[in-house]
Parts: sequence; structure tokens; C-alpha cells
Amino acid sequence: RTTMKSLRFISAEAFVSNAEFARKSLGAVSHDLFPLLFKASYLLEQGEVIHDLVENWPLFDFNMGKLLGATLDYEEDLSHRTCSVCLESCLTGLRDYVLNQSSPYMKKLKVVDLTGIKDVEVQFCKCKKTMGRWARTQLLSKLCSDLLVYLQQAQCNPGTFEVSISVLIDLFVTERNYELVVQALLKKCSCPLKICCVAFRSDNLTLQKFFYIIKLTDPSLLRKLEIVHNVHLEMEHLEMLFNHIHFPLLMSLTLPARTFNVRRFTATDEQTLTNIGEKMGEMTHLTELSVSFSILTGRIQKLLSPLKTPLKMLDVSNCSLNHADMAFLANSFHANHLEALDLSGHDIPELYPSTFFKLFSHCSSVLRSLTLEDCNIQDTHVNMLILGLSPCRKLQEFKFIGNPLSSQALKHLFTFLCELPMLKNVEFPVPRDCYPIGITYPIDDASVCRFDHQKYERVAEELNLILLQANRDDVKASTPLFGSYDAAVQETNNELGAYLIKSFKETLEKFTSSFNKMS
Repeated sequence: RTTMKSLRFISAEAFVSNAEFARKSLGAVSHDLFPLLFKASYLLEQGEVIHDLVENWPLFDFNMGKLLGATLDYEEDLSHRTCSVCLESCLTGLRDYVLNQSSPYMKKLKVVDLTGIKDVEVQFCKCKKTMGRWARTQLLSKLCSDLLVYLQQAQCNPGTFEVSISVLIDLFVTERNYELVVQALLKKCSCPLKICCVAFRSDNLTLQKFFYIIKLTDPSLLRKLEIVHNVHLEMEHLEMLFNHIHFPLLMSLTLPARTFNVRRFTATDEQTLTNIGEKMGEMTHLTELSVSFSILTGRIQKLLSPLKTPLKMLDVSNCSLNHADMAFLANSFHANHLEALDLSGHDIPELYPSTFFKLFSHCSSVLRSLTLEDCNIQDTHVNMLILGLSPCRKLQEFKFIGNPLSSQALKHLFTFLCELPMLKNVEFPVPRDCYPIGITYPIDDASVCRFDHQKYERVAEELNLILLQANRDDVKASTPLFGSYDAAVQETNNELGAYLIKSFKETLEKFTSSFNKMS
């Protein structure tokens, strides 16, 4: 689809397409045209022009989400283009804005907001090189440190030290960029560019380092906290975190796998869980919670009942929930507000079909995203599933890979899915009849690719044809065998892989040592 451009935008493109002319002429450009020229430069990937626009930014704020979002002049949203050329030019332009020797009264910029940048799987920029969240964290931290070193060494205009710009960013910290980010946060008071962390993601970090850096981020401003892979946070550590650090604005919390394990609970652990629930209850803005791959059998009520604000997103995938847990969810005040729900890894048809229906009847008017992966949904359950999904008229995303469904059942289900008006994304399983007879579910990683690929392609074509014949070519249907795209994991998979190999090697060495002692 071709997006319409206004004459103003076409003129802006023409102006910035000649980089040398545009850079020389910026001094004569009206201040209110800078946002227009910025978006045109970003679309054309004119890095030098972007740099100079930011270096001479004449306005009080610079909000990437708004600047690249849909405008009257050009409706296409460019905020999902994490083009490396453009983003590096932006950030180096910001550094040079501080160093630019023009009069201090010319410098109006007070707030830079980088949080509107969206990391997506498919990039449309010509350079095909992206700058993800981790790399943006790395570059901004480095620029802040370099800026301080330069200011200390060079003879700068005294007005340079009066510049103070809050840079709002979603930080992503791992072992590899930890030291650099820590240095930038420690020197925040002295630096003209002040990192303001709005969202924080931590992967592959020791607990000691995590606790240290989270205090430096100014938790009072934090809206989103993700503690994910290879951060060995257990329940007692979480209690300690909540007891010592307050998160008054926190809206979204993601905890690592195995944070909770009720199978080895003591009386002290029960009290710890109660304390954590109460602390979460004090977070009056919390509306998104992910506790996947924890064992929470029979304890969902204890964890969630203290919450005073209804949850809009809940991920309890692979949490070994029982009937009491599902009954609590179905009857809680959260049910009427859930826009995104992940119940993967639970045998829904077998364990709690009626409570599942009740939960759906409550959240159907608002539900936008539903994930039911590895839920043992079989051909005999498809009609029940259709009945449950029918009222979900706002559903935009439905993921159900890993379920033992035949080609025929998938066609029946897709015929129904065409009727959901807002649906945009479907992730469906490889049909059961594409696998060898006798395959058991859930399918292990070693067997997941051992299916008849030609037959799968034929079935996938038939499913897409069902969508096309219903004029639903707006729906994307796919089978990501190893889970949905995760921009953060994709960007740091080499580091995570190296960590896993190191952990495996250490475990093997311990085992060998113990075995030798026994011998």
C-alpha cells in the first residue's frame, strides 16, 4: 500500500536528498520545519542531515516516537525502523548539540525521548543494519562517558556546562555492557546528557550486579522492569528487592523462570510469598505481570489478590496452575480487564474446561492477545475453542503452536478465525498428520523439525487460501517452531549462547570432580 505524502513532505524529501545543500542551508530553515525535515531524512536514511538537524535542534523537546509516527504530512509510522545509520546519527548529533559552540540561549532542548522506538523482526531500511535496544543502551552510555572526558579536557564555552538534557530511554543491560552503563549512570549528575531510565531489562547478569545497577537507574521513574534470562532471582531475592527499593510508577513486571517453586515451600516461604503479594499491591500502577515457568500451583490467589489495580496483561505460562488457580482467575476482578493472556503449558481441555469458559466470558470484550501453546488442544476440542473465542471480537493475536491438531481441524478453525474482525496475527502448529505416527506431545526440541515439510507447505497454502477467499489478506499466519520473534534475545543471542556453554562446562566439571572423588 502506497502512503500518501503531502506537498510539504515531498518538498522536504527534495530538500534533504541533496545532503550537502541541506546541511549548508539549515541556518535559514524555519524552526517549525525541523520535525518535518527530520522525518523526511529518516525515511531517506540521510545520516549526515539527521546528525545536523539534531545538532542544531531549535525546539524544547525531541520525541522520537512522535517525530517518526503518523503525521498529516506523511501517515506512515517509521518508529519501527531501527536503522543503524539513522539512530547513530541521532545520538552523535545529540552529543554534538552539547558541544556546539553557538550561544547558550540558543539551546532550548530539555527532553529527548527515545522510548518510542519499536524493535521488530522485518526491517525496511536500505542499509538492512539495525540498532537494537542493547546497542542503543551501549552507544548512549559511551557517548555520555566520552562527553564527560572531552568536557574535562577541552577549553569549552562556559555555557556548555549549563546544558542539561533528560534523555528518556529503555535500558537493556547484560554482562557485556554492564560496566559502561554503570559508569554513565554514576556520572549522571556531571553530564549534560542525563540518562533517565523508563524501562529496564536485565539479562545474563549476576544478582550482585543487578541489585547495584537497579539502584543507579532511579527506580522511582521506572515504568517497566524485565528480569529475564540467566539472572538467578529467587523468591527471597525478590522480597529483598521489594523491601529495599520502591517502584511507585511501575506498570509492567517480568520475572525470570523459576522465581517461585511451591514444591519446596516451607512455612517461611509461604510468608515470603504473602509479603511479595502485599508489596506488589502497593504498586498502584502495575497492570502487566509475567511469571512464566515458575511453579505456582495453588498460590495464584495469594500472589494476585493484594493487587488493587486490575491486570491488563498476565503471563502464567508453564506455571503448573490447578483448578483453584483457574477458578480464582475466572472470578477475580482482573478477568474483566485482561487484554493479553498467556496460559501456555496447561492442559486446559482436561483440567478446567468450564472455568476456562468462565474466564473467557469475562475477558472477551477486551481481549486482544491470547497464547495457548502446548495446551493439549486436540481435534475434539476445536468446537469448544471456537465457542470460547466467538465473543472475542477485539482479538488481534492468537498463538497456539504445539497443540496436536490435524490439518482438517486447522482448516475448520481458520474458517472461523476469518470472522474475527480485528485479527492480525496467527501462530499455528505443524499439523499432527505431518509428523510420524506415534509422536507424543509436547514434542521435544530434538523431534520438532522431523515432520513432512512438503505436506506442511501444502497445508499452510490451503490455510492461507482460506484467509484470502474470506478477504483476510491482512492476517499473517506462521509457524515459528522455536517460539515467537524476540528482538532482545535476537540481539544478544551470541552472549546468551556463550553463557549457556560456560554454565554447561562448569556443571560438567563439577560432576566429573564429584565422580572422581567417589571413585
